[in-house]
Amino acid sequence: MSVTFTDIEAAGERLDDESVVKRTPVERSTSLGAMVDAEVHLKMEHLQWTGSFKTRGAYNKLSQAVAGGGVEHAVAASAGNHAQGVALAATTLGIDSTIVMPKTAPQTKIDATRGYGATVELHGKDFREAMAHAKELASGGDSTFVHAYDDPDIVAGQGTLGVEMVGDCPDVDTVIVPIGGGGLISGISLAVSELAPDVRIVGVQAEAAATVPESLDKGIPQTLDSVDTIADGIATGGVSELTLGIIEEHVDEVLTVSDDEIAQAILLLLERAKQLVEGAGAAGVAALLSDDLDVAGETVMPLLCGGNLDMPMLQTVLIHAMTDRQQLLNLRVRIDDQPGRMAEISRVIADHDANIRNVRHERAVEDLNVGDAYLVFRLVTSGSSHSRAITAAIEGSGYTVEIVNAR
Repeated sequence: MSVTFTDIEAAGERLDDESVVKRTPVERSTSLGAMVDAEVHLKMEHLQWTGSFKTRGAYNKLSQAVAGGGVEHAVAASAGNHAQGVALAATTLGIDSTIVMPKTAPQTKIDATRGYGATVELHGKDFREAMAHAKELASGGDSTFVHAYDDPDIVAGQGTLGVEMVGDCPDVDTVIVPIGGGGLISGISLAVSELAPDVRIVGVQAEAAATVPESLDKGIPQTLDSVDTIADGIATGGVSELTLGIIEEHVDEVLTVSDDEIAQAILLLLERAKQLVEGAGAAGVAALLSDDLDVAGETVMPLLCGGNLDMPMLQTVLIHAMTDRQQLLNLRVRIDDQPGRMAEISRVIADHDANIRNVRHERAVEDLNVGDAYLVFRLVTSGSSHSRAITAAIEGSGYTVEIVNAR
């Protein structure tokens, strides 16, 4: 299998319907730029129909299959974004679709996939198990299996995004692209290498789902038995020979980022850029802000590739990030268990304009003397400086205070 820039150009001609794939905007972020001493332009593909880039490859694949005749049914496996892309493409082209999703897939992505017209089957604990079941379903003669990344038509369709990125920002020095199975970065790197060969192409994976660095070292695709990351959109646990070969030839470097870094990037994009993205969509910004990437003085374009973040995950990310910043603060204060102690400490907290979310007594603790107790306050503060001031004020009132920020 191979993919050429001519294939990407042909895909672009097929994707000329704005109701299927639209040209997503680019916005400059002065806040991010100031943090990394660069000019930062965000490619906002999370605003695409279905909330991600996946419709590009799916429609390119299925439109050719339908035009060739004999295809009445599309089958795919996905944790969510590819599912929605295939569902929309199939419905638009007038064929049925069945999407196999892991049982752990976010409910919002399951509901959205059904909303685009697909039949959803939940199978397996992860993407790999869902993939195996989907391939079994697609063994019938009238079905076409739409792989999430190991397909030249998929890669070519995703490559149309690279054409847009260069067209949107001709002076770009570095593009940053998240990697799951590698279909997205393969298409983008082929397009960018053709149109702007001097541009540096940086791939980024979530640490807990990273297979590309080892695959590049060993020269063959490596897989993981399991993945566990908040960036479910890039949690494929493997790449293919097709995508690894393109990455090896056209991608300049591949970085990994932790879930903590991804969570901070999600919150930062929400606060500074006013954009809500999922973990996979924030991975590029996480890499941009890491110590492993130097873009000082450059024009750089991180790709926000997906925006399908369900509310439970958003809550988890917000609590995680706010706890790291000490905007959510858990203080354990040792007291002699007498009336009025909670009120006294609460007044100190109120005097420092912090909000008490909840408070509890702990008396059954081994290191406590008879008659002593702990008061555990959960506070909302403005950040670490505010938290230090509150802690110091409580200590100044004669209490022993410990920060116990367990998420």
